Amino acid sequence: MTQRSDDPRRRPPDRSATGRGPAVYTAFGLAAEAEPLAPGLHVVATPIGNLKDVTFRALSTLAAADAVLAEDTRVTRTLLAHYGITTPLLAYHEHSGEGVRERMIARMQGGEALALVSDAGTPLVSDPGFKLVQAAIEAGLAVTPIPGPSAAITALVAAGLPTDRFFFEGFLPQKSGARRSRLATLAAVPGTLVLFEAPHRLPEMLADAAEVLGGTRPAAVARELTKLFETVRRGDLAALAAEYAASGPPKGEVVVVIGTAPEDAPGPEHDADLDARLETALARHSIKDAASLVADETGLKRREVYARALVLARRTDDAGDA
Repeated sequence: MTQRSDDPRRRPPDRSATGRGPAVYTAFGLAAEAEPLAPGLHVVATPIGNLKDVTFRALSTLAAADAVLAEDTRVTRTLLAHYGITTPLLAYHEHSGEGVRERMIARMQGGEALALVSDAGTPLVSDPGFKLVQAAIEAGLAVTPIPGPSAAITALVAAGLPTDRFFFEGFLPQKSGARRSRLATLAAVPGTLVLFEAPHRLPEMLADAAEVLGGTRPAAVARELTKLFETVRRGDLAALAAEYAASGPPKGEVVVVIGTAPEDAPGPEHDADLDARLETALARHSIKDAASLVADETGLKRREVYARALVLARRTDDAGDA
Protein backbone atom coordinates (compact mmCIF):
# COMPACT_ATOMS: atom_id res chain seq x y z
CA MET A 1 0.00 0.00 0.00
CA THR A 2 1.36 3.42 -0.95
CA GLN A 3 1.42 5.96 1.88
CA ARG A 4 0.15 9.45 1.24
CA SER A 5 2.73 12.22 1.40
CA ASP A 6 0.76 13.89 4.20
CA ASP A 7 0.80 10.72 6.33
CA PRO A 8 1.90 11.90 9.81
CA ARG A 9 4.06 8.80 10.13
CA ARG A 10 6.26 10.12 7.32
CA ARG A 11 6.71 13.61 8.73
CA PRO A 12 9.71 14.54 10.93
CA PRO A 13 8.60 14.80 14.57
CA ASP A 14 7.84 18.17 16.15
CA ARG A 15 10.65 18.53 18.69
CA SER A 16 8.93 21.44 20.41
CA ALA A 17 6.14 19.07 21.42
CA THR A 18 8.66 16.97 23.37
CA GLY A 19 10.22 19.91 25.13
CA ARG A 20 13.50 19.57 23.24
CA GLY A 21 14.90 22.52 21.34
CA PRO A 22 16.50 22.44 17.89
CA ALA A 23 18.85 19.50 17.33
CA VAL A 24 22.45 20.72 17.35
CA TYR A 25 25.95 19.29 17.35
CA THR A 26 29.38 20.89 17.62
CA ALA A 27 32.28 20.28 15.23
CA PHE A 28 35.49 22.28 14.77
CA GLY A 29 34.34 24.56 17.58
CA LEU A 30 31.20 25.58 15.68
CA ALA A 31 27.60 24.64 16.46
CA ALA A 32 25.48 23.28 13.61
CA GLU A 33 21.75 22.63 13.52
CA ALA A 34 20.78 19.14 12.40
CA GLU A 35 18.09 18.58 9.83
CA PRO A 36 14.94 16.82 11.08
CA LEU A 37 14.73 13.06 10.54
CA ALA A 38 11.88 11.06 9.08
CA PRO A 39 10.39 8.43 11.44
CA GLY A 40 12.01 5.01 11.39
CA LEU A 41 15.26 3.29 12.26
CA HIS A 42 18.54 4.99 11.32
CA VAL A 43 21.52 2.61 11.49
CA VAL A 44 24.56 4.78 12.20
CA ALA A 45 28.24 3.82 11.86
CA THR A 46 30.48 5.37 14.51
CA PRO A 47 34.30 5.60 14.91
CA ILE A 48 36.26 2.43 15.71
CA GLY A 49 38.76 4.36 17.82
CA ASN A 50 39.53 7.82 16.49
CA LEU A 51 36.60 10.17 17.18
CA LYS A 52 37.62 12.30 14.18
CA ASP A 53 36.47 9.52 11.85
CA VAL A 54 32.77 10.23 12.38
CA THR A 55 30.85 11.68 9.41
CA PHE A 56 28.83 14.90 9.41
CA ARG A 57 25.77 12.90 8.43
CA ALA A 58 26.25 10.60 11.41
CA LEU A 59 26.52 13.56 13.79
CA SER A 60 23.42 15.18 12.31
CA THR A 61 21.47 11.92 12.63
CA LEU A 62 22.55 11.31 16.22
CA ALA A 63 21.62 14.88 17.15
CA ALA A 64 18.22 14.85 15.43
CA ALA A 65 17.07 11.40 16.58
CA ASP A 66 14.52 11.11 19.37
CA ALA A 67 16.78 8.54 21.05
CA VAL A 68 20.02 6.69 20.39
CA LEU A 69 19.97 2.92 20.95
CA ALA A 70 23.45 1.94 22.14
CA GLU A 71 25.18 -1.35 22.84
CA ASP A 72 26.92 0.25 25.84
CA THR A 73 25.55 3.67 26.76
CA ARG A 74 28.78 4.60 28.56
CA VAL A 75 30.80 4.18 25.35
CA THR A 76 28.35 6.08 23.17
CA ARG A 77 27.95 8.85 25.74
CA THR A 78 31.63 9.69 25.28
CA LEU A 79 31.09 10.18 21.53
CA LEU A 80 27.95 12.27 21.99
CA ALA A 81 29.53 14.45 24.65
CA HIS A 82 32.57 15.08 22.44
CA TYR A 83 30.32 16.60 19.80
CA GLY A 84 27.89 18.37 22.13
CA ILE A 85 24.96 16.03 21.40
CA THR A 86 22.31 15.68 24.10
CA THR A 87 20.02 13.05 22.56
CA PRO A 88 18.73 10.58 25.18
CA LEU A 89 20.49 7.19 25.25
CA LEU A 90 18.76 3.83 25.58
CA ALA A 91 20.49 0.46 26.02
CA TYR A 92 20.04 -2.10 23.24
CA HIS A 93 22.37 -5.10 23.33
CA GLU A 94 22.54 -8.88 22.90
CA HIS A 95 20.48 -9.42 26.07
CA SER A 96 17.63 -7.15 24.95
CA GLY A 97 14.55 -9.31 24.48
CA GLU A 98 11.47 -9.21 22.32
CA GLY A 99 9.72 -6.84 24.73
CA VAL A 100 12.40 -4.19 24.22
CA ARG A 101 12.12 -4.48 20.43
CA GLU A 102 8.33 -4.20 20.61
CA ARG A 103 8.60 -0.96 22.58
CA MET A 104 11.08 0.47 20.07
CA ILE A 105 8.84 -0.51 17.16
CA ALA A 106 5.87 1.15 18.87
CA ARG A 107 7.83 4.37 19.30
CA MET A 108 8.76 4.45 15.63
CA GLN A 109 5.19 3.64 14.60
CA GLY A 110 4.20 6.63 16.72
CA GLY A 111 6.36 8.87 14.55
CA GLU A 112 9.75 8.81 16.28
CA ALA A 113 13.16 8.52 14.63
CA LEU A 114 15.55 6.18 16.48
CA ALA A 115 19.28 5.89 15.82
CA LEU A 116 20.96 2.51 16.30
CA VAL A 117 24.71 2.37 17.01
CA SER A 118 27.23 -0.22 18.16
CA ASP A 119 30.14 0.43 20.50
CA ALA A 120 32.39 0.97 17.49
CA GLY A 121 32.07 0.75 13.74
CA THR A 122 29.09 -0.27 11.64
CA PRO A 123 26.13 -1.82 13.52
CA LEU A 124 25.05 -5.39 12.72
CA VAL A 125 28.65 -6.49 11.95
CA SER A 126 29.25 -8.98 14.82
CA ASP A 127 26.55 -7.02 16.63
CA PRO A 128 23.02 -7.84 17.90
CA GLY A 129 21.23 -5.06 16.02
CA PHE A 130 20.00 -7.24 13.14
CA LYS A 131 16.98 -8.46 15.14
CA LEU A 132 15.77 -4.90 15.57
CA VAL A 133 16.31 -4.19 11.86
CA GLN A 134 14.32 -7.33 11.00
CA ALA A 135 11.51 -6.27 13.31
CA ALA A 136 11.43 -2.78 11.81
CA ILE A 137 11.24 -4.18 8.27
CA GLU A 138 8.47 -6.59 9.22
CA ALA A 139 6.54 -3.66 10.73
CA GLY A 140 6.82 -1.73 7.48
CA LEU A 141 9.12 0.93 8.96
CA ALA A 142 11.87 2.70 7.05
CA VAL A 143 15.43 1.51 7.76
CA THR A 144 18.08 4.05 6.74
CA PRO A 145 21.80 3.15 6.75
CA ILE A 146 24.27 5.91 7.65
CA PRO A 147 27.61 4.49 6.40
CA GLY A 148 30.99 5.04 7.96
CA PRO A 149 33.88 3.25 9.72
CA SER A 150 34.20 -0.54 9.78
CA ALA A 151 37.03 -2.41 11.50
CA ALA A 152 36.76 -5.30 9.04
CA ILE A 153 37.15 -3.13 5.93
CA THR A 154 39.82 -0.94 7.55
CA ALA A 155 41.94 -4.01 8.36
CA LEU A 156 41.38 -5.48 4.91
CA VAL A 157 42.69 -2.44 3.06
CA ALA A 158 45.73 -2.18 5.35
CA ALA A 159 46.68 -5.86 5.21
CA GLY A 160 48.19 -5.82 1.74
CA LEU A 161 46.25 -8.92 0.71
CA PRO A 162 43.85 -9.37 -2.24
CA THR A 163 40.61 -7.43 -1.79
CA ASP A 164 38.72 -8.43 -4.93
CA ARG A 165 37.06 -11.30 -3.07
CA PHE A 166 36.83 -11.65 0.69
CA PHE A 167 34.77 -13.41 3.35
CA PHE A 168 33.98 -11.91 6.76
CA GLU A 169 33.81 -14.64 9.41
CA GLY A 170 33.58 -12.59 12.61
CA PHE A 171 34.66 -14.45 15.75
CA LEU A 172 35.74 -18.08 15.60
CA PRO A 173 34.62 -20.54 18.31
CA GLN A 174 36.46 -20.14 21.59
CA LYS A 175 37.45 -23.79 22.08
CA SER A 176 40.28 -25.16 19.98
CA GLY A 177 38.47 -28.22 18.65
CA ALA A 178 35.48 -26.27 17.39
CA ARG A 179 37.79 -23.54 16.11
CA ARG A 180 39.84 -26.00 14.04
CA SER A 181 36.67 -27.51 12.64
CA ARG A 182 35.43 -24.11 11.51
CA LEU A 183 38.83 -23.23 10.04
CA ALA A 184 38.74 -26.47 8.04
CA THR A 185 35.45 -25.32 6.54
CA LEU A 186 36.87 -21.89 5.77
CA ALA A 187 39.87 -23.44 4.01
CA ALA A 188 37.74 -23.88 0.89
CA VAL A 189 36.75 -20.20 0.68
CA PRO A 190 38.34 -18.82 -2.54
CA GLY A 191 39.22 -15.44 -1.13
CA THR A 192 40.73 -13.46 1.71
CA LEU A 193 39.38 -14.21 5.20
CA VAL A 194 38.63 -11.45 7.71
CA LEU A 195 38.18 -12.43 11.35
CA PHE A 196 37.75 -10.77 14.73
CA GLU A 197 39.58 -12.26 17.72
CA ALA A 198 39.90 -11.54 21.42
CA PRO A 199 43.50 -10.54 22.26
CA HIS A 200 43.96 -13.28 24.88
CA ARG A 201 43.01 -15.98 22.34
CA LEU A 202 45.11 -14.65 19.47
CA PRO A 203 48.24 -16.84 19.94
CA GLU A 204 46.20 -20.06 20.07
CA MET A 205 43.99 -18.98 17.17
CA LEU A 206 47.00 -18.25 14.97
CA ALA A 207 48.56 -21.62 15.87
CA ASP A 208 45.33 -23.40 14.92
CA ALA A 209 45.06 -21.39 11.70
CA ALA A 210 48.65 -22.25 10.75
CA GLU A 211 47.96 -25.94 11.38
CA VAL A 212 44.61 -26.16 9.58
CA LEU A 213 45.06 -23.64 6.75
CA GLY A 214 48.81 -24.09 6.27
CA GLY A 215 51.67 -22.07 7.70
CA THR A 216 52.60 -20.53 4.37
CA ARG A 217 49.37 -18.59 3.96
CA PRO A 218 50.01 -14.83 4.01
CA ALA A 219 48.27 -13.00 6.83
CA ALA A 220 48.13 -9.78 8.83
CA VAL A 221 47.22 -8.97 12.42
CA ALA A 222 45.78 -5.46 12.78
CA ARG A 223 45.63 -4.07 16.30
CA GLU A 224 44.14 -0.85 17.70
CA LEU A 225 43.18 0.44 14.26
CA THR A 226 42.87 4.27 14.00
CA LYS A 227 44.17 4.63 17.58
CA LEU A 228 47.47 5.95 18.89
CA PHE A 229 49.16 2.54 19.05
CA GLU A 230 47.84 1.16 15.76
CA THR A 231 49.99 -1.69 14.46
CA VAL A 232 49.68 -4.06 11.50
CA ARG A 233 51.99 -7.07 11.56
CA ARG A 234 52.30 -8.98 8.30
CA GLY A 235 53.83 -12.35 7.46
CA ASP A 236 52.78 -15.92 6.86
CA LEU A 237 50.64 -17.72 9.43
CA ALA A 238 53.58 -19.75 10.72
CA ALA A 239 55.67 -16.64 11.37
CA LEU A 240 52.82 -14.75 13.04
CA ALA A 241 51.93 -17.77 15.18
CA ALA A 242 55.54 -18.07 16.33
CA GLU A 243 55.79 -14.33 16.97
CA TYR A 244 52.70 -14.16 19.19
CA ALA A 245 53.55 -17.44 20.90
CA ALA A 246 56.81 -15.83 21.97
CA SER A 247 55.51 -12.35 22.80
CA GLY A 248 52.17 -13.38 24.29
CA PRO A 249 48.71 -11.88 23.76
CA PRO A 250 48.62 -8.25 22.60
CA LYS A 251 46.47 -5.50 24.08
CA GLY A 252 43.56 -3.85 22.32
CA GLU A 253 41.10 -4.74 19.58
CA VAL A 254 42.34 -7.25 16.98
CA VAL A 255 41.38 -8.08 13.39
CA VAL A 256 43.07 -10.98 11.58
CA VAL A 257 43.23 -11.07 7.77
CA ILE A 258 44.29 -14.30 6.03
CA GLY A 259 45.04 -14.65 2.33
CA THR A 260 44.62 -17.70 0.13
CA ALA A 261 47.27 -20.41 0.06
CA PRO A 262 50.23 -19.81 -2.28
CA GLU A 263 50.20 -21.97 -5.41
CA ASP A 264 53.51 -23.55 -4.41
CA ALA A 265 52.38 -24.35 -0.86
CA PRO A 266 53.65 -27.75 0.36
CA GLY A 267 51.18 -30.60 0.23
CA PRO A 268 50.09 -33.17 2.85
CA GLU A 269 53.12 -35.40 2.26
CA HIS A 270 55.45 -32.55 3.16
CA ASP A 271 53.43 -31.81 6.31
CA ALA A 272 53.53 -35.45 7.39
CA ASP A 273 57.32 -35.61 6.95
CA LEU A 274 57.81 -32.40 8.91
CA ASP A 275 55.57 -33.62 11.71
CA ALA A 276 57.44 -36.93 11.93
CA ARG A 277 60.80 -35.18 12.15
CA LEU A 278 59.54 -32.76 14.78
CA GLU A 279 57.91 -35.43 16.93
CA THR A 280 61.18 -37.35 16.99
CA ALA A 281 63.15 -34.23 17.92
CA LEU A 282 60.60 -33.10 20.54
CA ALA A 283 60.96 -36.43 22.34
CA ARG A 284 64.58 -35.48 23.17
CA HIS A 285 64.80 -31.69 23.00
CA SER A 286 63.02 -28.48 23.96
CA ILE A 287 60.65 -26.91 21.45
CA LYS A 288 63.20 -24.28 20.47
CA ASP A 289 66.06 -26.76 20.02
CA ALA A 290 63.86 -29.28 18.20
CA ALA A 291 62.71 -26.61 15.76
CA SER A 292 66.29 -25.50 15.12
CA LEU A 293 67.46 -29.05 14.44
CA VAL A 294 64.62 -29.83 12.03
CA ALA A 295 64.99 -26.49 10.27
CA ASP A 296 68.66 -27.27 9.66
CA GLU A 297 67.78 -30.76 8.38
CA THR A 298 65.04 -29.66 5.98
CA GLY A 299 66.20 -26.21 4.96
CA LEU A 300 62.81 -24.76 5.92
CA LYS A 301 62.43 -21.37 7.57
CA ARG A 302 63.15 -21.62 11.27
CA ARG A 303 60.07 -19.58 12.23
CA GLU A 304 57.78 -21.88 10.20
CA VAL A 305 59.20 -25.00 11.83
CA TYR A 306 59.00 -23.42 15.28
CA ALA A 307 55.32 -22.56 14.79
CA ARG A 308 54.59 -26.15 13.78
CA ALA A 309 56.57 -27.47 16.75
CA LEU A 310 54.41 -25.34 19.07
CA VAL A 311 51.26 -26.87 17.61
CA LEU A 312 52.56 -30.44 17.99
CA ALA A 313 53.77 -29.82 21.53
CA ARG A 314 50.41 -28.37 22.54
CA ARG A 315 48.57 -31.28 20.93
CA THR A 316 50.69 -33.68 22.99
CA ASP A 317 49.93 -31.71 26.17
CA ASP A 318 46.19 -31.73 25.39
CA ALA A 319 46.26 -35.47 24.84
CA GLY A 320 48.03 -35.95 28.15
CA ASP A 321 45.38 -33.87 29.97
CA ALA A 322 42.49 -35.78 28.39
